[in-house]
Amino acid sequence: MTKAVLSALIRPMLEPHLPPSIDAHFFTSVEELHALAPEAEIGWFDLDDKEPMAEAVRLAENMKWFNSIYAGLDFLPLDLLHQRGTRITNGAGINAVAIAEYVVMGMLNIAKDYRTVVRAQEKHEWLMDSPGKLELVGTRALLLGYGAIGQQVKPRLEAFGVDVVPVRRSAADGALGPDEWRDQLGEFDWVILAVPATDETDGMIGADELAAMKDSAILVNVARGTVVDQEALIAALEAKSIGSALLDVTTPEPLPADNPLWTLDNAHVTMHLSGRAQASMFRRSAERFVKNLQAYVAGEPLHPVFDPVRGY
Repeated sequence: MTKAVLSALIRPMLEPHLPPSIDAHFFTSVEELHALAPEAEIGWFDLDDKEPMAEAVRLAENMKWFNSIYAGLDFLPLDLLHQRGTRITNGAGINAVAIAEYVVMGMLNIAKDYRTVVRAQEKHEWLMDSPGKLELVGTRALLLGYGAIGQQVKPRLEAFGVDVVPVRRSAADGALGPDEWRDQLGEFDWVILAVPATDETDGMIGADELAAMKDSAILVNVARGTVVDQEALIAALEAKSIGSALLDVTTPEPLPADNPLWTLDNAHVTMHLSGRAQASMFRRSAERFVKNLQAYVAGEPLHPVFDPVRGY
């Protein structure tokens, strides 16, 4: 029998579909998880609190396959998983549609200054003109990161008439290469970040990149807070050297109550909610896990495979 340690939250969606060779143990607490982890061959250890989840991975010395609903796994001991040869599957693409819709919603909100409209309604104030005049049609967006999320963002924005230019490892089909985009930052109205959190992307948008943008440019970050130098971003927003920023992610999370991003009129903080703005996340994850479980038992490849060395 193959011992699998899994969250009880997902039990109703998994249990009817488990192969007979799987000995499933469902944890209901961190203490149960940590007690079961050392015996797990298969582990799905997802918790809201990342440190106990990482500790469970450390304890799971016999684990051959680790699965997670999270797409970014930079909070885990990836070097240890690589050293042990543990196969990893993650949640890449599970939330891509919801996040892409959030990007469009946020961009339209900023373009039309819908926040001011909502505040006017709360005050029972009838506005005589629209506070936002920007039309998406005819604008240009630089899309950094063309994985599952980026590939959902691009066609949605193109439907609004936005010229979307992705950045890819190999420049082709209208995309820019990784060494080309910085020189062209000043040509874009939107700079959208959908990259994985890796050493390569850490701080990729800093003071120099912000200075190279148009003073009306809008930064959209649905990647990780660490890909932006947050202090440099705050300075740019305060100086109005860029137009505004839509930040679904920050450093740290939750954002401290005294952080200036909360009160800057040109900062829009959405509390890492983009991927949660749906009702199908757990169902999609369970369906993917069951397919992978069947493949694992049959000795077939798993999908999507997360590379702990590359970080995505």
